Amino acid sequence: MRNLRVGAEKTAAACAIVAASIALAAAQQNRPASAEGASLRLVQGKVSILSVPATGGADPANVTVQTGADGVVLVDTQSADMAPRVIAAIRSLSPEPVRWIIDTSGRPDHMGGNDALARLGATPASLGRPRIVAHENVTHRLVGVTSVSRDAWPNDDFFTPDKDFFFNGEAIIVTHMPAATTDGDSIVFFRRSDVISAGDVFVPGRYPAIDLAAGGSVQGEINALNTILHVAVPAKYQEGGTYIVPGHGRVCDEADVVEYREMVTVIRDRVLDLIKKGSTLEQVKAARPTRDYDPEYSRAGSPTPEAFVEAVYRSLKK
Repeated sequence: MRNLRVGAEKTAAACAIVAASIALAAAQQNRPASAEGASLRLVQGKVSILSVPATGGADPANVTVQTGADGVVLVDTQSADMAPRVIAAIRSLSPEPVRWIIDTSGRPDHMGGNDALARLGATPASLGRPRIVAHENVTHRLVGVTSVSRDAWPNDDFFTPDKDFFFNGEAIIVTHMPAATTDGDSIVFFRRSDVISAGDVFVPGRYPAIDLAAGGSVQGEINALNTILHVAVPAKYQEGGTYIVPGHGRVCDEADVVEYREMVTVIRDRVLDLIKKGSTLEQVKAARPTRDYDPEYSRAGSPTPEAFVEAVYRSLKK
């Protein structure tokens, strides 16, 4: 009888090992295909940056990912067609359900994947759909936009200067940036991890895409950058410390935001000086007030220097 029991135990153990090996092999075989091209790396603390290039190599929006025992928080969701690769990359970090999604703006490349990731991020441990957070101006501007599914809309918008909650052992603070690139921009501060997700308010290597029709302004953009600088604290020699995840591009620190803020401020002042001298829009463009910044900021995905100058001009003339 004892020999039969021992034999059964050995058989069960062998079956378990075989099943685990099959599952591991399947995961190793399937993950690269489903998350192909994904760039995922830790920023610091519990926060990582995820980027999945779009078809054709277009520069994608960054997804900020916070993980822990409570679940997964996403800041921005790229576009809907990227969702399967985004969730595959997230699953390499955590098996937990997506419980919070925060939109830094209403732009399609930042919130287009909301509904898809809410569905794909569900697990048996999910408690209904994730909370999708954004400033109420994002929701207001989606009214009448038929290209965005109602299921992708924020279901937890806020109208106060900020919204905060505690998740995965740290405070998460969502702060509205009025009239920056749009009137619905927000930045997200993960306090214990010491990481700011800035959305399109800060995009190194690009001029800011100020959308006047959506409530953006050059002064609001500068104010938003100053808010980031007020929150960020550098470490030794102005390097490290608080890290900033931009809307697109590499992870940065406070010194990078200072340089970007100075660029926007200098160009604003040049355009304002020309306006005071009576220059027309065409004359301001001809003066090329961005010329010494163009080699660094006039890149693929950026507004053209002429478009940026026009946005600054029209913003200042309001």
